[in-house]
Amino acid sequence: MKYKFVADASVDVPKEFLEKYDIEIVPIEVNFGEERYLEGMPTREFYQKVNESKIIPKTAMPNAYKFEQIYKDVANKPNLFVMTLVISMEMSPTKLQAQMAAENLGMKNVFIEECACTTVAQGALICQLCRYIDAHPNVTPEELIKEFYRLRDKVRLFAVVDDLKYLKASGRLSSTGAIVGSMLKVKPIVGIVDGKVVNVAKVMGVVKAEQYLKDKLKTRDRSLPIYTAHSDYEEAMLRLVEKSNDVIDGDEVIYCEIGYVVGSHVGPKCYGFVYFE
Repeated sequence: MKYKFVADASVDVPKEFLEKYDIEIVPIEVNFGEERYLEGMPTREFYQKVNESKIIPKTAMPNAYKFEQIYKDVANKPNLFVMTLVISMEMSPTKLQAQMAAENLGMKNVFIEECACTTVAQGALICQLCRYIDAHPNVTPEELIKEFYRLRDKVRLFAVVDDLKYLKASGRLSSTGAIVGSMLKVKPIVGIVDGKVVNVAKVMGVVKAEQYLKDKLKTRDRSLPIYTAHSDYEEAMLRLVEKSNDVIDGDEVIYCEIGYVVGSHVGPKCYGFVYFE
Protein backbone atom coordinates (compact mmCIF):
# COMPACT_ATOMS: atom_id res chain seq x y z
CA MET A 1 0.00 0.00 0.00
CA LYS A 2 1.21 3.49 -0.90
CA TYR A 3 0.25 6.58 1.08
CA LYS A 4 -0.31 10.21 0.18
CA PHE A 5 -0.56 12.95 2.80
CA VAL A 6 -2.77 15.99 2.31
CA ALA A 7 -2.98 18.94 4.70
CA ASP A 8 -4.37 22.45 4.70
CA ALA A 9 -1.88 25.33 4.54
CA SER A 10 -2.09 25.98 8.28
CA VAL A 11 0.44 23.14 8.54
CA ASP A 12 4.15 23.94 8.64
CA VAL A 13 6.45 21.16 7.43
CA PRO A 14 10.20 21.41 6.76
CA LYS A 15 10.95 21.70 3.04
CA GLU A 16 12.94 18.47 3.00
CA PHE A 17 9.90 16.49 4.20
CA LEU A 18 7.59 18.15 1.66
CA GLU A 19 9.91 17.15 -1.16
CA LYS A 20 10.84 13.68 0.04
CA TYR A 21 7.30 12.53 0.82
CA ASP A 22 5.36 14.56 -1.77
CA ILE A 23 3.05 16.06 0.87
CA GLU A 24 0.21 17.98 -0.80
CA ILE A 25 -0.80 21.31 0.74
CA VAL A 26 -4.25 22.84 0.13
CA PRO A 27 -3.73 26.62 -0.19
CA ILE A 28 -5.48 29.10 2.07
CA GLU A 29 -6.39 32.64 1.06
CA VAL A 30 -4.77 35.51 2.99
CA ASN A 31 -5.88 39.14 2.81
CA PHE A 32 -4.19 42.41 3.69
CA GLY A 33 -7.11 44.81 3.77
CA GLU A 34 -8.42 44.86 0.19
CA GLU A 35 -5.44 42.92 -1.20
CA ARG A 36 -6.31 39.25 -1.70
CA TYR A 37 -3.82 36.43 -2.17
CA LEU A 38 -5.97 33.44 -3.14
CA GLU A 39 -3.10 30.94 -3.15
CA GLY A 40 -1.35 32.29 -0.08
CA MET A 41 2.12 33.83 0.05
CA PRO A 42 5.75 32.70 0.35
CA THR A 43 6.91 33.00 3.95
CA ARG A 44 9.61 35.65 3.41
CA GLU A 45 7.29 37.82 1.30
CA PHE A 46 4.52 37.48 3.86
CA TYR A 47 6.53 38.68 6.87
CA GLN A 48 8.04 41.51 4.86
CA LYS A 49 4.53 42.72 4.03
CA VAL A 50 3.38 42.34 7.66
CA ASN A 51 6.32 44.40 8.91
CA GLU A 52 5.98 47.07 6.23
CA SER A 53 2.20 47.43 6.09
CA LYS A 54 1.43 47.10 9.83
CA ILE A 55 -1.89 45.55 8.74
CA ILE A 56 -3.08 42.47 10.63
CA PRO A 57 -3.76 39.96 7.82
CA LYS A 58 -6.83 37.73 7.68
CA THR A 59 -7.10 34.19 6.37
CA ALA A 60 -10.05 32.34 4.82
CA MET A 61 -10.83 28.66 5.23
CA PRO A 62 -10.19 26.51 2.13
CA ASN A 63 -13.43 25.34 0.54
CA ALA A 64 -14.38 21.86 -0.64
CA TYR A 65 -13.46 22.70 -4.24
CA LYS A 66 -9.80 23.17 -3.30
CA PHE A 67 -9.74 19.70 -1.73
CA GLU A 68 -11.51 18.23 -4.77
CA GLN A 69 -8.78 19.58 -7.05
CA ILE A 70 -6.29 17.40 -5.19
CA TYR A 71 -8.56 14.42 -4.55
CA LYS A 72 -9.77 14.00 -8.14
CA ASP A 73 -6.43 12.55 -9.28
CA VAL A 74 -6.17 10.04 -6.41
CA ALA A 75 -9.80 9.17 -5.63
CA ASN A 76 -10.22 5.40 -5.37
CA LYS A 77 -6.89 4.77 -7.04
CA PRO A 78 -5.86 1.14 -6.43
CA ASN A 79 -3.23 0.49 -3.76
CA LEU A 80 -3.21 4.14 -2.65
CA PHE A 81 -4.52 5.53 0.63
CA VAL A 82 -4.86 9.26 1.29
CA MET A 83 -4.24 10.60 4.80
CA THR A 84 -5.81 14.05 5.13
CA LEU A 85 -4.74 15.70 8.38
CA VAL A 86 -6.06 19.19 8.99
CA ILE A 87 -6.14 21.99 11.55
CA SER A 88 -8.03 21.61 14.84
CA MET A 89 -11.81 21.92 14.54
CA GLU A 90 -11.63 24.34 17.49
CA MET A 91 -9.79 26.76 15.18
CA SER A 92 -11.45 26.08 11.82
CA PRO A 93 -14.07 23.66 10.40
CA THR A 94 -11.71 22.76 7.53
CA LYS A 95 -12.29 19.06 8.20
CA LEU A 96 -15.91 19.44 7.06
CA GLN A 97 -14.78 20.90 3.72
CA ALA A 98 -12.43 17.97 3.13
CA GLN A 99 -15.21 15.52 3.99
CA MET A 100 -17.58 17.25 1.58
CA ALA A 101 -15.00 17.03 -1.20
CA ALA A 102 -14.47 13.31 -0.60
CA GLU A 103 -18.24 12.70 -0.57
CA ASN A 104 -18.68 14.65 -3.82
CA LEU A 105 -16.16 12.34 -5.49
CA GLY A 106 -17.45 9.13 -3.89
CA MET A 107 -13.98 8.70 -2.45
CA LYS A 108 -13.38 5.58 -0.33
CA ASN A 109 -9.59 5.49 -0.04
CA VAL A 110 -9.27 8.45 2.33
CA PHE A 111 -8.95 9.18 6.03
CA ILE A 112 -9.83 12.73 7.12
CA GLU A 113 -9.18 13.91 10.65
CA GLU A 114 -8.30 17.02 12.61
CA CYS A 115 -4.90 17.13 14.28
CA ALA A 116 -6.21 18.95 17.40
CA CYS A 117 -3.41 21.43 16.71
CA THR A 118 -1.89 23.50 13.90
CA THR A 119 1.37 24.87 12.43
CA VAL A 120 4.55 22.95 13.35
CA ALA A 121 2.68 20.58 15.71
CA GLN A 122 0.43 19.55 12.81
CA GLY A 123 3.53 19.21 10.65
CA ALA A 124 5.34 17.14 13.28
CA LEU A 125 2.48 14.63 13.28
CA ILE A 126 2.74 14.23 9.51
CA CYS A 127 6.54 14.00 9.57
CA GLN A 128 6.49 11.28 12.20
CA LEU A 129 3.87 9.31 10.29
CA CYS A 130 6.04 9.51 7.17
CA ARG A 131 8.96 8.13 9.16
CA TYR A 132 6.70 5.44 10.60
CA ILE A 133 5.87 4.28 7.07
CA ASP A 134 9.59 4.20 6.25
CA ALA A 135 10.18 1.98 9.28
CA HIS A 136 7.11 -0.19 8.59
CA PRO A 137 6.82 -0.49 4.79
CA ASN A 138 3.95 -3.00 5.04
CA VAL A 139 1.86 -0.91 7.42
CA THR A 140 -1.89 -1.08 6.82
CA PRO A 141 -4.16 1.99 6.80
CA GLU A 142 -5.71 0.81 10.07
CA GLU A 143 -2.29 0.58 11.73
CA LEU A 144 -1.25 3.99 10.41
CA ILE A 145 -4.46 5.58 11.69
CA LYS A 146 -3.87 4.01 15.11
CA GLU A 147 -0.35 5.49 15.16
CA PHE A 148 -1.77 8.88 14.21
CA TYR A 149 -4.12 8.91 17.19
CA ARG A 150 -1.31 7.76 19.48
CA LEU A 151 0.93 10.61 18.36
CA ARG A 152 -1.89 13.16 18.40
CA ASP A 153 -2.41 12.50 22.09
CA LYS A 154 1.28 13.16 22.75
CA VAL A 155 2.12 16.23 20.65
CA ARG A 156 2.72 19.51 22.51
CA LEU A 157 3.41 23.07 21.38
CA PHE A 158 4.54 25.96 23.59
CA ALA A 159 5.75 29.31 22.34
CA VAL A 160 6.61 32.83 23.44
CA VAL A 161 4.46 35.43 21.70
CA ASP A 162 5.73 38.98 21.30
CA ASP A 163 2.26 40.50 21.36
CA LEU A 164 -1.12 38.81 21.74
CA LYS A 165 -2.88 41.44 19.60
CA TYR A 166 -2.73 39.19 16.53
CA LEU A 167 -4.36 36.25 18.34
CA LYS A 168 -6.91 38.57 19.91
CA ALA A 169 -7.77 40.22 16.57
CA SER A 170 -8.20 36.85 14.84
CA GLY A 171 -10.37 35.41 17.59
CA ARG A 172 -7.97 32.46 17.98
CA LEU A 173 -7.08 33.14 21.62
CA SER A 174 -9.39 31.15 23.90
CA SER A 175 -8.26 32.58 27.24
CA THR A 176 -8.73 36.05 28.66
CA GLY A 177 -6.00 38.53 29.38
CA ALA A 178 -4.81 39.41 25.88
CA ILE A 179 -3.97 42.85 27.23
CA VAL A 180 -0.78 41.44 28.75
CA GLY A 181 0.77 41.59 25.29
CA SER A 182 1.12 45.34 25.66
CA MET A 183 2.44 45.29 29.22
CA LEU A 184 6.07 46.20 29.69
CA LYS A 185 8.39 43.19 29.98
CA VAL A 186 5.56 40.66 30.35
CA LYS A 187 6.02 37.75 27.94
CA PRO A 188 2.89 35.73 27.17
CA ILE A 189 3.37 32.02 26.56
CA VAL A 190 0.77 30.17 24.52
CA GLY A 191 0.10 26.49 24.09
CA ILE A 192 -2.44 24.36 22.26
CA VAL A 193 -4.74 22.67 24.75
CA ASP A 194 -7.71 20.57 23.63
CA GLY A 195 -7.34 21.99 20.14
CA LYS A 196 -7.49 25.61 21.29
CA VAL A 197 -4.80 28.29 21.60
CA VAL A 198 -4.53 29.17 25.28
CA ASN A 199 -2.43 31.73 27.14
CA VAL A 200 -0.81 29.22 29.52
CA ALA A 201 1.55 31.57 31.36
CA LYS A 202 2.63 35.18 31.78
CA VAL A 203 6.24 35.61 32.83
CA MET A 204 8.48 38.61 33.38
CA GLY A 205 11.10 38.96 30.69
CA VAL A 206 12.69 36.87 27.97
CA VAL A 207 14.99 34.92 30.30
CA LYS A 208 12.12 33.50 32.34
CA ALA A 209 10.04 32.86 29.23
CA GLU A 210 12.80 30.83 27.63
CA GLN A 211 13.41 28.95 30.87
CA TYR A 212 9.71 28.01 30.88
CA LEU A 213 10.00 26.55 27.37
CA LYS A 214 13.24 24.77 28.24
CA ASP A 215 11.63 23.16 31.29
CA LYS A 216 8.74 21.88 29.15
CA LEU A 217 11.19 19.78 27.13
CA LYS A 218 11.99 17.70 30.20
CA THR A 219 8.68 15.84 29.80
CA ARG A 220 9.33 14.78 26.19
CA ASP A 221 9.53 11.31 24.71
CA ARG A 222 13.23 11.12 23.85
CA SER A 223 12.64 8.53 21.13
CA LEU A 224 11.06 11.27 18.98
CA PRO A 225 12.58 14.53 17.67
CA ILE A 226 12.16 18.04 18.99
CA TYR A 227 10.76 20.50 16.44
CA THR A 228 11.41 24.23 16.60
CA ALA A 229 8.96 26.90 15.46
CA HIS A 230 9.40 30.62 14.82
CA SER A 231 7.69 33.41 12.93
CA ASP A 232 10.39 35.56 11.34
CA TYR A 233 12.56 35.28 14.47
CA GLU A 234 15.28 32.78 13.68
CA GLU A 235 17.89 34.45 15.89
CA ALA A 236 15.72 34.03 18.99
CA MET A 237 14.93 30.43 18.09
CA LEU A 238 18.60 29.57 17.67
CA ARG A 239 19.38 31.27 20.98
CA LEU A 240 16.69 29.22 22.71
CA VAL A 241 18.07 25.97 21.28
CA GLU A 242 21.57 26.88 22.44
CA LYS A 243 20.32 27.71 25.94
CA SER A 244 18.47 24.39 26.03
CA ASN A 245 21.36 22.20 24.85
CA ASP A 246 21.84 20.64 28.28
CA VAL A 247 18.20 19.45 28.23
CA ILE A 248 18.20 18.54 24.53
CA ASP A 249 21.28 16.43 25.28
CA GLY A 250 22.11 15.50 21.71
CA ASP A 251 18.58 14.55 20.66
CA GLU A 252 17.45 15.26 17.12
CA VAL A 253 16.22 18.81 16.50
CA ILE A 254 14.22 19.60 13.34
CA TYR A 255 14.02 23.28 12.42
CA CYS A 256 10.78 24.74 11.10
CA GLU A 257 9.32 28.15 10.35
CA ILE A 258 5.75 29.30 10.92
CA GLY A 259 4.21 30.15 7.54
CA TYR A 260 1.72 32.74 6.40
CA VAL A 261 -1.45 31.10 7.75
CA VAL A 262 -0.56 30.79 11.42
CA GLY A 263 1.77 33.78 11.04
CA SER A 264 -1.38 35.83 10.36
CA HIS A 265 -2.66 34.85 13.81
CA VAL A 266 0.48 35.00 15.97
CA GLY A 267 2.36 37.77 14.19
CA PRO A 268 6.14 38.09 13.94
CA LYS A 269 8.52 37.27 16.81
CA CYS A 270 6.81 34.13 18.03
CA TYR A 271 9.07 31.16 18.81
CA GLY A 272 9.00 27.91 20.71
CA PHE A 273 9.19 24.12 20.75
CA VAL A 274 7.04 21.24 19.56
CA TYR A 275 7.66 17.83 21.11
CA PHE A 276 5.91 14.59 22.01
CA GLU A 277 5.20 13.90 25.67
